[in-house]
Amino acid sequence: MDQLQVFHIIWYLVIGASVIFYTVLDGFDLGVGCLHLFTRKDMERRVMLNAIGPVWDGNEVWLIIIFGGLFVGFPSIYATICSAFYTLIMILIAGLMIRAVAIEFRSKQESPHWRRLWDCLFSVSSYIIAFSIGVIMGNLIAGIPLNAEGNFVGTFWDFFTPYTFLVGVMGVAVFTMHGAIYMLMKTEGELHERIRKWVNPSIMVFIVLYLLTTFATLLYMPHMTGAMRNVPWLFLVALVSMLMIANVPFCVNRGYDGWAFISSSLSIALLFVLFGIGTYPNMVRSSLDPINCSLDLFSAAASLPTMKVILIVALIGVPLVLAYGWWIYHIFRGKVSIDDMSY
Repeated sequence: MDQLQVFHIIWYLVIGASVIFYTVLDGFDLGVGCLHLFTRKDMERRVMLNAIGPVWDGNEVWLIIIFGGLFVGFPSIYATICSAFYTLIMILIAGLMIRAVAIEFRSKQESPHWRRLWDCLFSVSSYIIAFSIGVIMGNLIAGIPLNAEGNFVGTFWDFFTPYTFLVGVMGVAVFTMHGAIYMLMKTEGELHERIRKWVNPSIMVFIVLYLLTTFATLLYMPHMTGAMRNVPWLFLVALVSMLMIANVPFCVNRGYDGWAFISSSLSIALLFVLFGIGTYPNMVRSSLDPINCSLDLFSAAASLPTMKVILIVALIGVPLVLAYGWWIYHIFRGKVSIDDMSY
């Protein structure tokens, strides 16, 4: 393995880690959005918004790192993803914009109708974002119609197959579970007890969808287990993933909310590790000719000088993002309290 290939793998891991950070951190506030309409009291909805208020925008910085990393490190793959998934990405961006506006505008007036409007937009946009992420991941697993030139030759509706739809719904379920567990750590009193009643059903829905998706992947996407068959110890990742998922209801039912959140976070992280193991070295799989038309991280990456420069930038920038994130979470730790400055 030469120096250029080493840099390709390093940058691939940087982008993969950024995806994990985004889905774990923004995942819980998407989940809070999915749960937002389950309570009708204005004060309880304010508590839910203020639970994510200090951190939601910082969590989305990881999206910038992901797309920026693809643009600089893997320009061909960035071009293919942005052209092939153009409509889905636009839907995702629209959801992010509507969600941000809803969070900020809800508290501008005290009118019940005004707040109800933004509550609905906040919740619906959260579902749209979570589902879109799942559908995109499902298509990256199943493959999209790419020709020999790396051009997308399908239509928007090709993205919606039973398998990709299932992965999309599972994405909504896992973020909803993650958000519910996060809210257990941030609430108290009547709302806390109500959320505790929501958690177990959300966990069960996720587990059922997880099992269905796993079965469908083993049955219809055999390439996802190729690396594990060649390197048997990689099955340990799948085993630890299942143990983390099983540990979530165990911790919730015993009141270990912090450990439940850690287990939920690790469950999401390990699902993406399994995704990376199954798809490696491909970053965009072709459903027409997986062997010859897929885009992998070695054939579609930038030059060595570019890789060196962006790695230096990442070594400076990513620790700053991590430090800022730790500081914000440390400052706003504990239960939510509402005052005149709250959402």
